[in-house]
Amino acid sequence: MPPRTAIIANGIELGLVFAGLVLIWQLVLSPAARARRAATPSALATWDAPLSDFFLFLWVIICGGILGQLLAAMLFKPLALSEDGKLIFANAALEFGMLGGIAFFWFGLRRGETIRAWAPAQALFSGVMTFLAAMPVVVLVGLVWEFLLEHCGLPIDRQDMIGRLANAESPALLAGMIGLATVTAPIAEELIFRAGFFRYARTRMPRWAALLLPACLFAALHQNLATFAPLAALGIVFSLAYERTGRIGTAMIAHGLFNAHTVALVLIDPSAAN
Repeated sequence: MPPRTAIIANGIELGLVFAGLVLIWQLVLSPAARARRAATPSALATWDAPLSDFFLFLWVIICGGILGQLLAAMLFKPLALSEDGKLIFANAALEFGMLGGIAFFWFGLRRGETIRAWAPAQALFSGVMTFLAAMPVVVLVGLVWEFLLEHCGLPIDRQDMIGRLANAESPALLAGMIGLATVTAPIAEELIFRAGFFRYARTRMPRWAALLLPACLFAALHQNLATFAPLAALGIVFSLAYERTGRIGTAMIAHGLFNAHTVALVLIDPSAAN
C-alpha cells in the first residue's frame, strides 16, 4: 500500500478510536454519566414468553435459513455463477431466509406484544455513538487477543470473506458483498442475537451471562479464531446499547457502520486481507 494511503487509513482508524474514547468517558465513565445511568432505568421491555416460544423463534429462523439455501441451490445451475458468486448468493439466501423466519414469528405467531416505533433519527444518532464507542473496545481486545494467540502458537488467519472481498472478480460481486455486509447481515444478526437471544436471556440468567452468551454465539458464527474475542466484545457493546435505548435499530446501525468500516479498510489496503 502506498505510504500516503497507509497514513490516511491509519489516521482515520486512530481518529475513530480517539473519538470513541472521548464518548466512553462522556457517556459511560464520567461522574455525570454514572449518575444519569443510575437514575435512568433500561428502556428495553422484558420479553415475557415461555421457553417454548423462544425455541419456536429459533426453529422458524432455522427453517427459514434452510428454505433459503434450498432455493439458492436450485438457482445455482441456471445462473452459471462463479464459486465466489455462489458463495455470496448462498449467504444472501441464508440471511433472507432467516429474516423471513423472523418476520413470520414476530408478525404471524407472536401475541400480546407491541412493537416499539422505529424512530429512525434517534436510532441513527445512537447507532453512530455506539459504533464510535465500540471502536476502542474492539481495537484493544483485538490487540490483546492477537498477543495471546501468538504466544500460544495458534494461527491468526483472516476471515475468508475478507479475502474474497479484497479480490472480488467484478463490480457486481463486490456490490453484493458490500450490501450483505453492511445491510442484510446487521439486520439479521441483530434481530437474532440481540432482539432474540439477549432480550430473552437478560431476565432469566445473571446479567454477565446474558451479555456474554449471545456475544460468544455471535462471534462463533463468523468461524474465525482471530476475530472471536473482538467480535464477542463488539456483541457485548451492541447488547448494552440495545438495553439502554430499547431500540434494535441502534444496534443494527452500529453493526452496519462497523462492517462498512471494515470493508473500507480492506478496499483501501487489500493486503490487510492476507
